[in-house]
Amino acid sequence: MKYIELTRFVGGLACFELPLLVQAFPDRRPTILLQLSRWVKEGKVVPLRRGIYTLPDDTRRVALDPALLAQHLCKPSYLSGLWALGFHNMIPERVVVHTSVTTRLPARYENPYGVFEYRHIKPVCFFGYEQTPYAGSSLLVACPEKALLDHWHLTSGEWTRERIVEMRYQNTATVDPLRLKAYAERCQRPRLERAVARWSEWVRDHDDGEEIL
Repeated sequence: MKYIELTRFVGGLACFELPLLVQAFPDRRPTILLQLSRWVKEGKVVPLRRGIYTLPDDTRRVALDPALLAQHLCKPSYLSGLWALGFHNMIPERVVVHTSVTTRLPARYENPYGVFEYRHIKPVCFFGYEQTPYAGSSLLVACPEKALLDHWHLTSGEWTRERIVEMRYQNTATVDPLRLKAYAERCQRPRLERAVARWSEWVRDHDDGEEIL
């Protein structure tokens, strides 16, 4: 496998995996791995995580968006938690870490395109995400209700009213209260059901004009 052959084959992809190269080229797997290792040292190939790579920006023919990359680094997964809350404009802060949930083991990857965290949830809780148009492609991201629940679930401790206030949530109208309650019951987590009750109380008081300190 020559470098020019590699760029012709994967230059139109945001990222590529080792098994794809093994299937596409006649070289044996150890030979391909050795060549990739050499190109990584020379800066001709960029490692994203073990077994997944991309070409440098000036060689690749398509842009690499970190949010879209998140769903390639670990499958199955969908973006959720704080990142999804930021995506839905429900918190004022800019979220840098791309947090996803997965039924696989938790993991964290850092590469030139960002920081990617994968939090484990049980299969019974792996729902509530949507395929959303994004950057000319589509993104698997939690709906507002599930983004809230995933964040509450993956953050230790009780979600009291005071703690909810400290988050400075905004655009709360994007959350369907009936769906939020149904999703919490489906997760079978009493702590989440209590958080939903406190959230609903806070939203009601907030809408009624109560000053929240």
